[in-house]
Amino acid sequence: MSGFINFTSFWKHKSKADMRSPKADLKMSLDECVEALDLFLRNRFEEALTTLRSKAKDSMYHSLTYATILEMQAMMTFEPEDIINAGNTMKEAQTICQKFRKKTSVADSLNNLMNRHAAEQFTEEEMHAEVCYAECLLQRAALTFLQDENMISFIKGSIKIRNSYQTYKELLNIVQSSNYTKGENYSHFEGGVQLGIGAFNLTISLLPTRILRLLEFVGFSGNKEYGLEQLQEGASTENFRALLCTMLLLCYHTFMSFVLGTGEGDVDDAEHLLLPFLQRYPKGAIFLFFAGRIEEIRGNIDAAILRFEDGKWHISMRIYCVKKMRGPRKVPNMKQKIAGKSLPTEKFAIRKARRYLSQNPVKLPVPALEMMYIWNGYAVIGKHQDLTEGMLVTLNEAERTLESAPETEFLVDDQCLVKLLKGLCLKHLGKHLEAEQCFRWIHTKEQMIKYDHYLIPNSLLELGLLCMKTGKNDEAITFLEKAKQNYKNYSMESRTHFRIQAALLKVKSHTQNGSYSLPSTP
Repeated sequence: MSGFINFTSFWKHKSKADMRSPKADLKMSLDECVEALDLFLRNRFEEALTTLRSKAKDSMYHSLTYATILEMQAMMTFEPEDIINAGNTMKEAQTICQKFRKKTSVADSLNNLMNRHAAEQFTEEEMHAEVCYAECLLQRAALTFLQDENMISFIKGSIKIRNSYQTYKELLNIVQSSNYTKGENYSHFEGGVQLGIGAFNLTISLLPTRILRLLEFVGFSGNKEYGLEQLQEGASTENFRALLCTMLLLCYHTFMSFVLGTGEGDVDDAEHLLLPFLQRYPKGAIFLFFAGRIEEIRGNIDAAILRFEDGKWHISMRIYCVKKMRGPRKVPNMKQKIAGKSLPTEKFAIRKARRYLSQNPVKLPVPALEMMYIWNGYAVIGKHQDLTEGMLVTLNEAERTLESAPETEFLVDDQCLVKLLKGLCLKHLGKHLEAEQCFRWIHTKEQMIKYDHYLIPNSLLELGLLCMKTGKNDEAITFLEKAKQNYKNYSMESRTHFRIQAALLKVKSHTQNGSYSLPSTP
């Protein structure tokens, strides 16, 4: 069972004498922040923020928790102003945490070869300041990735990423050292280390090879299984970071593994993690959202909709759909920018909508089904035979329409798109040979595609995944390596490379003669 804090028993009365010591102040801050998180999880958002706001300028944990709640809200709403506000607040929290750090940081101390007792030189409060500071940097990096999936753009020269990673590594060394003495609030400190080590290992392990090599060169390493293990430990003990460890695991199992991978997340594990939170917070919007996503992945669409409606997620989704359905001519004017950057999927939609703005507009053949592919939705819908067959009917109709349509500059692109989506439907219906023919047909048209160049590497990706499904692992590796090495500067390139990397990790782990091995544990 997940180690969420029993907030009622966790909150204890403190005497005035206790409050005078730094340890008591730290304990009191943690208790107050836990209470605020409890309010947040009960959907009492503003009350939670009000509870924290009065001390957010003076207490590292109040400041961090205040910013964390704003960040979770930003990830729920995806509104640019919320994301910018969360980023600015997290930066302020980082400044507050800095005030409580020792002038010589943990990393600086351990980098000194003459110093073998770094843990003894830091007070308990200073150790917590280190882990809070590293967490601020980590969460700021997460917001950056939310704004732009291009990992290279925010890793290159990103001091905060390296500083956070290095601090977590040194804190882990301290926890594992013989000199480490557990303080009164050790579980919260260790939970923070597990969160950071787990997050970095899991995230780095998912990165495309070209970025992974760059990071390993400057001292980063990532092991997915070790990262999941650390997060699981953090989620299963009673500590302040148990919620964030759980949330990251839920995100991995229900989203990251699908959008940035091949859907290898453990849905049963996600449900096991979620159950105690749903029992304690039956109306909690965040947990109902994940419950809906789990039902969606399992193909239980009606049950998913009920969960989303219970959590009011249908409102935000309806607003999003209305914005996208107001007409393709209006799409470019609806572009949102976060810190000066457009969202990758919005840039993709805008580029696709440009053909409606010409003097002789040409309709997109199946825009909704194409966007579904960008989000790897076929891995979910494919579990419903009736829905998949319905999409195949739509795609066959689109194919016939294109066959009789007049020649345009977009014709081959549109034909290849429909073939790609048909291949996916056929694969999920068990018609593997027909699916393979669709994917291979796209490759024969490579030189004729004018705009949608992403279709070629993605058709090779799908061929590789199909070969994996049918046990032809060596052939799968050939297709995947070709997709990775031979194409660049196409739409949604980073997302495609994430999926290629996940597929290669999976297939090579099952290939006896595969030369690839996971990076070592830090």
